[in-house]
Amino acid sequence: MTSEQMTGEATVEIGVPPDAVYALVSDVTRYGEWSPENLGGTWLDGATGPAVGARFKAKNKRKVSWTTTCKVLTADPGREFSFSVGKGGETVWGYRIEAVADGTRCRVTEWFTSAADPGFVEKILIRFATGVSVDGRAADLVRGMETTLARLKTGAEGLAWPN
Repeated sequence: MTSEQMTGEATVEIGVPPDAVYALVSDVTRYGEWSPENLGGTWLDGATGPAVGARFKAKNKRKVSWTTTCKVLTADPGREFSFSVGKGGETVWGYRIEAVADGTRCRVTEWFTSAADPGFVEKILIRFATGVSVDGRAADLVRGMETTLARLKTGAEGLAWPN
């Protein structure tokens, strides 16, 4: 990977209203229900839910486990939830939610962007932790997002939501 940004996204249409999907994707404690890599998060510093500036600790696992501290950047109910990862915040993850049809369905795009330029040691750690080279990591993350969104869709559509 060079100093250029690494980015990726995946999109799915879900048969529930945007506010319902926002409630799910902004609840970091539930990420482990959908993600093949993230096991969920815990709010920090007395935070109890999504608000700009709130911090949470996320736990991840592939070949090994690791944690990251994240900071909420966008908390716009029914529209977008995003957060930065790590001390420098070079990596940002988010969900964009758009109403479709009459608002009883929505299109959800999970995305990430990373300006991080890993050094030699970080490249070895990425390979060790994930089993994927830095050069293959973006495609690996997109596959993970596709899995996450498919599971989110199944879960969201299986719940009873008020109209």
